[in-house]
Amino acid sequence: MHAAPTYTLRQLGQSLWLDNITRALLDSGTLKRYIDTMSVTGLTSNPTIFDHAISNSADYDEDIHRLSHDGLSTEAVFFDLAVHDLRRAADLFAPIHACTGTVDGFVSLEVSPLLAYETDATVKQAILLHNKARRDNLFIKIPGTPEGLPAIEQAIFEGVPVNVTLLFSPTQYEAAADAYLRGLERRVANGRPPDTRSVASLFVSRWDRAVTDRVEPPLRNTLGLAIGAQCYAAYRAMLESDRFQRLANTGARPQRLLFASTGTKDKAASDTLYISGLAAPNTINTMPEETLLAFLDHGAVTSVLPADGGGSSSVLAAHTAAGIDLVALATQLQQDGAKSFVASWTNLLAAIETKCKALA
Repeated sequence: MHAAPTYTLRQLGQSLWLDNITRALLDSGTLKRYIDTMSVTGLTSNPTIFDHAISNSADYDEDIHRLSHDGLSTEAVFFDLAVHDLRRAADLFAPIHACTGTVDGFVSLEVSPLLAYETDATVKQAILLHNKARRDNLFIKIPGTPEGLPAIEQAIFEGVPVNVTLLFSPTQYEAAADAYLRGLERRVANGRPPDTRSVASLFVSRWDRAVTDRVEPPLRNTLGLAIGAQCYAAYRAMLESDRFQRLANTGARPQRLLFASTGTKDKAASDTLYISGLAAPNTINTMPEETLLAFLDHGAVTSVLPADGGGSSSVLAAHTAAGIDLVALATQLQQDGAKSFVASWTNLLAAIETKCKALA
């Protein structure tokens, strides 16, 4: 009997996380089943996911009515709902968190997207949310924007586990890794243990969606994987650097590379493109539920990312030759991603406000 593809990926050393959370997933036992039978070892969320979960079901109505009756602001109502769900998910992953030495078994909650360009306010909310959740295996997601980088450093220094989100390029990844290392170095200098965990989330599929109409068919759906391979090479270089090795000597652990946005956007491409193509040890792939089920059904691990990025440089060169400014596009994708989360956040709060009024 052949091992399930999800188990094979897990044995290779990559963590499979679910990029989704709803109350129905928790109440039905589906998330527990994914953990027990599909090798799922963590979970991510974002404003878009919660917008869909709350807007498209009545599962949260009773709590919305109760919390709004208590006089909470719409934002406070949302964070109460989100923390409730993520605590339950964190508790399901707690045994994994413990048996992996606190490396795996995390869930993630994002700060308000409205704070993406406000450093001090981001740090303040990150600390408040982590204290509110009271779970060691809960990451606070902070965007890796230029303004977010000092917030990431400070949050790490304060002992808040951080999922750095909205990264799109090796340069943006390296800036996030630098912020993480600075936070750890400050902890060591202040006599604190360097045990604050972090992941760096690289968004993959949006690259291919952005250029699909600007390149010839042979190049389509190749850019995201090439960017992923380049970031993996940068990640491996960071792990082998003298700087990180000095921190490791004090007990520090790596900021793990996480591949996000791994649902295939092009219906003509494989629905497991960004799972099979980004297999690599000591990394994470967080995937939509549909992609997880597709990979379990017919996915395969055919190769492992080479530590030096393999032939990804030639793919990037071909896109440059086709007129794609990769540096400018990385900046644009990060800015567009921040705007997208703001739009989802606005829709989310509007949906809660509407339900508050209707239920009252």
